[in-house]
Amino acid sequence: MEYYHIQIGALDRALPVIPVSEKTAIASFVMLGDTELIEVSADALVNHEKFPREKTDLLVCPEAKSLPLTHAMARLLGIRYVVVRKQIKTYMRNPLVEPVSSITTEGEQLLVLDGTDRELLAGKQVCLVDDVVSTGGSFASMRKLLSKTNCTIIAESAVLLEEGGYPGENLIYLQKIPVFPIAGKKCNN
Repeated sequence: MEYYHIQIGALDRALPVIPVSEKTAIASFVMLGDTELIEVSADALVNHEKFPREKTDLLVCPEAKSLPLTHAMARLLGIRYVVVRKQIKTYMRNPLVEPVSSITTEGEQLLVLDGTDRELLAGKQVCLVDDVVSTGGSFASMRKLLSKTNCTIIAESAVLLEEGGYPGENLIYLQKIPVFPIAGKKCNN
């Protein structure tokens, strides 16, 4: 198996290169369970020179891989966060729904915001958080979903920006990683 190495702060991680289609492979970045990586990444993001620490009222993330990162960032900032779910739950009141597609998940998914969270977001300045941004599809769907609330998105942040088509001009991120064509290219980084 091939690996692509990243360094976040003093931490080095070997990411397995995994095919996601017949023509493309990605360096699979899964933070879940890696407490040290989550804490270092959260600290680096909230202390990034572009991160609007003093202006951010709430963080918003999609379920599920970015949850521990968002929790750690919220703890450092002393604020709450909202999780955009991927399906409607029976306990939700008046949920807002927006379709989304991702290169790491087959088929179309839903982004769902509980009515209670919609109330929490009202009038707030928020920062979107994700672990990896590739095409920007998740952020675009979250922006569309949140446009139905009365909040203002003031920043978008992620640990990694994958070269999947998202320009990343306004994205606060820690490192850029390549997307690998499957035909013949080796990735010994």
